[in-house]
Amino acid sequence: MGTDTKPMDLLRFATAGSVDDGKSTLIGRLLLDSKSIFEDQLEAVEATSEAKGYDYTDLALLTDGLRSEREQGITIDVAYRYFATPNRKFIIADTPGHVQYTRNMVTGASTADLGLVLVDARHGLTEQSRRHAVILSLLRVPHLVLAINKMDLVDYSQEVYAKIQAEFTSFATKLNVPDLEVIPISALQGDNVVTRSENMSWYSGPTLMHHLEHVHVASDRDLIDARFPVQYVIRPKSDDFHDYRGYAGQVAGGVFKPGDEVVVLPSGMTSKIAKIDLFDSEISEAFPPMSVTLHLEDDVDVSRGDMIARVNNAPNSTQDIDAMVCWMTTTPLQPRQKLAIKHTTRTGRALVKDIAYRLDVNTLHRDQATKELGVNEIGRVTLRTTVPLLVDAYSRNRTTGSFILIDEATGVTVGAGMING
Repeated sequence: MGTDTKPMDLLRFATAGSVDDGKSTLIGRLLLDSKSIFEDQLEAVEATSEAKGYDYTDLALLTDGLRSEREQGITIDVAYRYFATPNRKFIIADTPGHVQYTRNMVTGASTADLGLVLVDARHGLTEQSRRHAVILSLLRVPHLVLAINKMDLVDYSQEVYAKIQAEFTSFATKLNVPDLEVIPISALQGDNVVTRSENMSWYSGPTLMHHLEHVHVASDRDLIDARFPVQYVIRPKSDDFHDYRGYAGQVAGGVFKPGDEVVVLPSGMTSKIAKIDLFDSEISEAFPPMSVTLHLEDDVDVSRGDMIARVNNAPNSTQDIDAMVCWMTTTPLQPRQKLAIKHTTRTGRALVKDIAYRLDVNTLHRDQATKELGVNEIGRVTLRTTVPLLVDAYSRNRTTGSFILIDEATGVTVGAGMING
């Protein structure tokens, strides 16, 4: 270990593409060229490729781990992969592209800093690539990359790249896409994935890996609105820690420092932060997504599900929720339905008051005639909850602006919601 002990930066990114856009090959190429796979893995893949009679190493075999999936040629669930370069750690949420897996994509992209949409240079933008972009913008994924793959199959044509780039850029203007990069690549040949392509001298932008390593994500988190949902109250009943009383949780927004005046919601009691613990040491400030223990100067009543915030900047306490909901189960969502709701660390029950419209995620058309949401559909829903929830708009804070809906009988998560501002 050198003298630099600062924690490594982490980028979470979600990949989305249609069945044969080469997503598995691309992830395999990233792992191979960034030296993130072991030699025995590579040897096994090379042997399998040879046994199949391929004249190239099938990098997709690195990621298509499920045999049933290889047989059917489809990716079933959200698979998470981890790798690191000297500059950054990465978590990839590899999400399936089919319409019937919209819910999986919502799951994988909900915590992502960057969305990677893959298209085949020969086919250009498809309905699916548009839908992926819509879902990523709905989920407020702050950075979007369109990777135009298989450029080797269109003779590395600048015209093909320019046409797809123009079409996608004009589509993206209808969405909320703050940062868009369009990169021409060949995952199979390795062009512009980790190393610059000699076949596309006309392209002056970054390689995919360079962009992933350097895209700036620290400022995407909400550092203005201080939000600390209390997960656990720590009161050890031991002589050593007789007066220890801490509130553990994950910072959902803003920066907390000792001496800050704070309010505990929903009670409205105020106090000051006495100190902040991280594991077994005291720290001078806490910010998202750190998991810490806060200590208050006064002995106020705080329990799980409460929120610690700034006195003059509190979340909205409400029992009426207006949100975009992605429905995840085969039994449709209907008005008057009762469900359990989990928002940050607080749980309650919710009644579906109304379904305003179903959003067609291909065309952005709002179907107001609909009276229910089917599996994998997204719509605007109003709910009434039994307990007040301490919420922000999802566009402002992705943690305090989201919730899940749970079937009380089975305990299964049936919906994911993003609160409208």
